[in-house]
Amino acid sequence: MTTAMAVELFRHALLETFWLALPILAIGFVVGITVSLIQVLTSIQDPSFGAVPRLIAFLFGLLLLLPWMTAKLISYTTVLLGDFSRYAR
Repeated sequence: MTTAMAVELFRHALLETFWLALPILAIGFVVGITVSLIQVLTSIQDPSFGAVPRLIAFLFGLLLLLPWMTAKLISYTTVLLGDFSRYAR
């Protein structure tokens, strides 16, 4: 395996990780901004008021996106291991 192949393999793994994490992080971002806006508008400064909706949103998003994430990971692993001879040289 050449250095260029190793860099390409690592780059592809990081891109897959990015695309898998992006929807969950976007959900957390949107819910976090919304909860913060509600806290500012109502002057509620309770820490649990901010944490609980975010945790529920993360859980709901993870349950909703888990089949897609699993399919994407299976596809990536199949492509990686299917072309394994390319990396063994």
